[in-house]
Amino acid sequence: MLLETFYNGIEVHRNEKIIVVRFLAPHRVISTCRANGGLRDDLDLIFNHQSCEPTGHTRKSHTMAVHEPRVYLRQICSQHEFSENCASLGTAANMNCAAVESEIFRDLEVVAICTGGVETNAGRAGDPASVCEESGRFMPVSGTISQSEKEKCVAAEARGDGGTINIIVCINRKLTPGAMVRSVMTATEAKTAVLQELNVNSRYSQGLATGTGTDQIAVASVLTGEPPLTSAGKHSKLGELIGLTVKKAVAGTLSLQNGMSPQSRCSTMVHIERFSTDTQAVEVGIRKYLATDSGELLSRNFECIDRDPITVAAVAALVHLRDKLCWQILPESCVPEIFSTYGAHLAAAVSGKYERFMSYKGRLNDRRFSLEDTAFVDFICFCMAMGFEEKWETMRLRE
Repeated sequence: MLLETFYNGIEVHRNEKIIVVRFLAPHRVISTCRANGGLRDDLDLIFNHQSCEPTGHTRKSHTMAVHEPRVYLRQICSQHEFSENCASLGTAANMNCAAVESEIFRDLEVVAICTGGVETNAGRAGDPASVCEESGRFMPVSGTISQSEKEKCVAAEARGDGGTINIIVCINRKLTPGAMVRSVMTATEAKTAVLQELNVNSRYSQGLATGTGTDQIAVASVLTGEPPLTSAGKHSKLGELIGLTVKKAVAGTLSLQNGMSPQSRCSTMVHIERFSTDTQAVEVGIRKYLATDSGELLSRNFECIDRDPITVAAVAALVHLRDKLCWQILPESCVPEIFSTYGAHLAAAVSGKYERFMSYKGRLNDRRFSLEDTAFVDFICFCMAMGFEEKWETMRLRE
């Protein structure tokens, strides 16, 4: 089915589990495609396809996609009657959740088509890797692993296990080879900006995610007789349009695929789950400082507390300050003053009694503080308990 035609140069089609960008005019393409990747001037189309369900769906073709990418590409192209002269992207994301965005400035047009998921595969650049490529094979970095587990590693690499953001960018002007590379940088920065704004956590470290472990991209610029554009950076209008379209498309697809929106991210748990915790552990952590009846009341209403905007703001402030301390922007010697002050803000946010701020701070002055995961989460739980204790007059805190 034809979704739309842009700048009389491309047609965007969606059929079953595949999205195809067909070139109506020659394009220069740079892509991560395993078979026809790199910089090419001779491709006929780009496609993005769903190769499996997002969870628990390993297929034999996944191993082929990694070890025999040309054979795999040939099979997909034969099935859909495509030219094999193409660039392919693969994912477990639903093609019906794709987002298509375009921006125009004068005679310059940029189109972005994105699919994405970040539920379990989001990571931060520099996170510990799980596999190392040796002689064309992906092997575990450390430890003993069975043959079946090795195959699972390969399959995960092929299908974008648990989350992949795929980006296709099309531009109605010719770009120099250098500008093509720069466009990839700009699109990647735009993707990371969305993940930052949605507070997407790495699943492999304590940091915020910058992407997923299996993200892919293709950028196409039409080949015309005009002088090529030489810049796709943030100072150029082309860079701005790439940034705008990719940001909107990535945000749109994550909303459709994962239900991830700014409103859905207003949650204390969203901000602290990267510290090796979950809702159940936090509930237990708060309840250990409350009397039994108060703890039961908290558990029955935890979702309301978790999503209270003022409480979320206080938790977000503490998390951000912890990041600043870990990055050594703030000196660790100031941890007691910082944590006691902003911990008191959290207690006041939960109780709603800001006149009790100095009392909360006083109770925290003698507490020992640590940046370690478990200790930091326990500190947040204590502050929330301290506030919840006083939200209703009958509650008492157990030290």
